[in-house]
Amino acid sequence: MHWYKITPLDLLLFRDCKPFSPGDGSWAKGLFPPMPITVFQALRSLLPQTNDENRTQRHLSFLGPFLLDSKDTLWLPTPKDLFCLYPTGQDRKTKSDNWSAIERLQPIPQDNAWMHLAFDEEQIPPLILNGNISPPQPWIKAAALFAYLKGEKPSKDWHKEDFHENPWKTQVLPHIQMQTDKRQVKDADGYFTEVAVRLQDGWCFIAALSGEILATESVVRLGGEGHRALVSLLEADTTLKKQLDLIVGDKEQFKSIESDRSPTLPNFAYLLTPGLALFAETRYSAYPQDWKKQKEQPKDWELKGCATDKALLWGGVSTLRKKMDDKTREESALLPQRAFVPPGTVYIFDGKLPEKLQVLPKEGGQWLETFQKLNYGKLLWGIR
Repeated sequence: MHWYKITPLDLLLFRDCKPFSPGDGSWAKGLFPPMPITVFQALRSLLPQTNDENRTQRHLSFLGPFLLDSKDTLWLPTPKDLFCLYPTGQDRKTKSDNWSAIERLQPIPQDNAWMHLAFDEEQIPPLILNGNISPPQPWIKAAALFAYLKGEKPSKDWHKEDFHENPWKTQVLPHIQMQTDKRQVKDADGYFTEVAVRLQDGWCFIAALSGEILATESVVRLGGEGHRALVSLLEADTTLKKQLDLIVGDKEQFKSIESDRSPTLPNFAYLLTPGLALFAETRYSAYPQDWKKQKEQPKDWELKGCATDKALLWGGVSTLRKKMDDKTREESALLPQRAFVPPGTVYIFDGKLPEKLQVLPKEGGQWLETFQKLNYGKLLWGIR
């Protein structure tokens, strides 16, 4: 895997995966950081072309993108099971960086105080934490994350420098299309807005690709509206190289954890890249259903808890235009869409680890192979 630095030369524009057309509404939601496949397609366009029919582009592997600051510090999504504790009487909304400690959400204890609480048997029990709490900043240093995975971060050992706010600002872009020979906006699709993002000075993306880009520096289109970014080979120091090696190799990460700790096996997982949520009936799930313990099929492991972001909605209303008898008729339909589990989601297990170590479905043909090659749903393992 070759690591590359991707530095925006302009603001960037990425839409989310929900269907959008100006006739349905005037606001197209943005997505940032971009999905792996968007950055992968941009880097792949810089590879030498080949006429070998047996050598298709599906053989390429990709990992990323991740954030790098001006000091070559790697930043990853903050684990969703971390919450800041604030002193009594302090407003957590206005004092987001004045926390006194950071704790982790815990599964419900098996004791008499909780035995009379009932939960949906089809779902895993919720995670709990007492106190005046709010989430920390959304990005965490890679060094702090790996210490967290090794169980070396007690509540009093976190520092404010371990976290960072979103290193970008948003900008709303209006799009106006006028009627021909008139000073009026088209009614159906004449006006809508999009949300663009501008990274702070010194910040960039990094990503790994199995193919080698021969040019020292190249300019590539990244995202919508033809906005550009500069691609160059990443020159990493020893610390950054070690962190990147741990991210790429699952076996190396397991060895690192086991060598620094007792032979205790990892018992929780951290989602590094977006996972693919699976839907059943009219709802999505942030974890594969076969991770749950089934009564009719006892397992030697069990998913005890899941800490993730906001709920994932199923489907979306799209307008379908059909021509019938020389007339166009519009119909609304609820269409299933892909939904992605956000990076930073944490899964807590009891017992051995499940066999499948990616947040992806079991079957899917070529599109599933593509998700696997692009490392969607990649997990890093740790000890609680």
